[in-house]
Amino acid sequence: MPKSAAVKSKTRPALRASSTRKTAVKAAGKVRAAQAAGKAKGQKRAKPGDLPLWDLSHLYPGPESPALKSDLKRSQEQAKAFEARYAGKLAGLPGKEFGIAIGGYETIQETLGRIMSYAQLLYAGNVSDPTTAQFFQTMQERVTDISSHLLFFTLEINKLDDAVLEAKYKAPEAAHYQTWLRDVRAFKEHQLSDEVEKLLHEKSVAGRASWVRLFDETMARLRFPIGGKKLTSAEALHMMSERSRATRKMAATALGKVLGENVGTFALVTNTLAKDKEVEDRWRKFPHPCSARNLSNFVEDKVVEALAGAVKKAYPRLSHRYYRLKAKWFKTDKLDFWDRNAPLPSTEDRFIPWDEARQRVLASYRTFSPDMAIIAERFFEESWIDAGVRPGKEPGAFSHPTVPSVHPYILMNYQGKARDVMTLAHELGHGVHQVLAGPRGHLMSDTPLTLAETASVFGEMLTFQGLLATEKNPKMRRTLLAGKVEDMLNTVVRQIAFYDFELRVHTERCKGELTAERISDIWMDVQRESLGPSIRLQGSYRYYWTYIPHFIHSPFYVYAYAFGDCLVNSLYGTFQKAEQGFQIKYLDMLRAGGTKRHKELLAPFGLDATDPAFWDRGLEVVSGLIDELEKL
Repeated sequence: MPKSAAVKSKTRPALRASSTRKTAVKAAGKVRAAQAAGKAKGQKRAKPGDLPLWDLSHLYPGPESPALKSDLKRSQEQAKAFEARYAGKLAGLPGKEFGIAIGGYETIQETLGRIMSYAQLLYAGNVSDPTTAQFFQTMQERVTDISSHLLFFTLEINKLDDAVLEAKYKAPEAAHYQTWLRDVRAFKEHQLSDEVEKLLHEKSVAGRASWVRLFDETMARLRFPIGGKKLTSAEALHMMSERSRATRKMAATALGKVLGENVGTFALVTNTLAKDKEVEDRWRKFPHPCSARNLSNFVEDKVVEALAGAVKKAYPRLSHRYYRLKAKWFKTDKLDFWDRNAPLPSTEDRFIPWDEARQRVLASYRTFSPDMAIIAERFFEESWIDAGVRPGKEPGAFSHPTVPSVHPYILMNYQGKARDVMTLAHELGHGVHQVLAGPRGHLMSDTPLTLAETASVFGEMLTFQGLLATEKNPKMRRTLLAGKVEDMLNTVVRQIAFYDFELRVHTERCKGELTAERISDIWMDVQRESLGPSIRLQGSYRYYWTYIPHFIHSPFYVYAYAFGDCLVNSLYGTFQKAEQGFQIKYLDMLRAGGTKRHKELLAPFGLDATDPAFWDRGLEVVSGLIDELEKL
């Protein structure tokens, strides 16, 4: 399942609580990575080698550091002064001064982003620590308070007449921010009164953010009794990809039992957040539950509908066909759900040390572009990665961009499996993208989620193709191909099924609260439809929706993975046929950050996501790999 839920989960630029620009970061940890997370220290199993720990002092020396306190104090003073100087005066500002004002706004926002990035990363390192949780909540409240003085700025920008704004663009200082202003004004029709916007902003820390925190801390506290030990969700999920079927079943049973015992809490969180979203969407006049997310991604509703429709239509020739084939390999008609990600029979598990994973990924990057490999290597050399597994650490994986004046950080839970190598390749793709986009500045380096997954999935594809090219053993080729197909099914089919689940839950929630059992029924219906008749879904699997963080952190985030995977499949096909120069165009695409929309970015490659055939072309890549597996 998708890895990077902590890529910048982009909030609405015109309506968002500006201070929380990157605090939704954890929603981008692929759920598949959570399944790959594994054993804590002290358990008897092979070790993947010495694993790196990130150095957060690049942001701040510590929670009580004078630098952090100084930034909070200075930002408070600057925000108040900014409001006093510019509130109610933007229309009359000459273009040059208007551009200077945006630059001042960007400076304050970057400092607040730095503070929240530090708090978020510290919290992700130990979600269960009450002192760290208290610090994170305190920073959210302080930053929200400070940024309330900046909220007027984007609201007032959206009140400017087009002609007034066009006149300001004649000054280069204002023209520099034209694409950011374009994105801010995309939400003009959905903006509420200044008083209501300020109320929503200030209440966010005691509303939605608190429910998200309840989910995170509940998941962090849960323990699953397996084999005489009490394991975390990450450890239990990891066991579902072990070679022993008895181990997989034991883990699956424990997961379902504990999640079922806590389903009431998860249903309450889901119902509350869905209702909260429905109320705000209604006030803002968004037509569909996913429309706000689509607009924040700057992708049209019809494009997302075309993607979802194409994937659902392809279920029989993708997931249904593959799992029928996998059941045949296991000499059965149907696989139990705990066997869906099981290692193939007659293959050997090989523990991959961290250094080997690093070398493999960097070699694949280097073959494509030496410049890309140089950037990726900095993550290892300069302590930008936290790779080990430990109690309390957030499961899954993400790459957090922090702020352009610092650098991204990668969190993962490395367990030495082939999938962990692909997770590393994925997150490094995000990291390289974030470094390349950084020079665009704090306001314009953000990439919409639909394009944020491009570099990460492309990095996975490069690593996979590098491994496949050197493997001549037919059994190992089958293992590699099957692993890639399963990753693609988790990224495309499973994520569109997640999207469908969310859409059904949010649509039904508009009519009234859903019971935990009703939510579970919807989950089972969607899973049966997407996985097909060769997967046996029974018993406590009905509660597995409860642990998916994307539903809580960033509603409707999930389709971005399918968008990115299909896009990369088409992009990689173009690369294979391209003449010299593809790499230059690719890196230029990453450098664009948030300054271009998907149509502009894909045009140099002759690709167009608004063309219905575009999605079918991407899905055919997955189908082609299954064809090859059938031949093997």
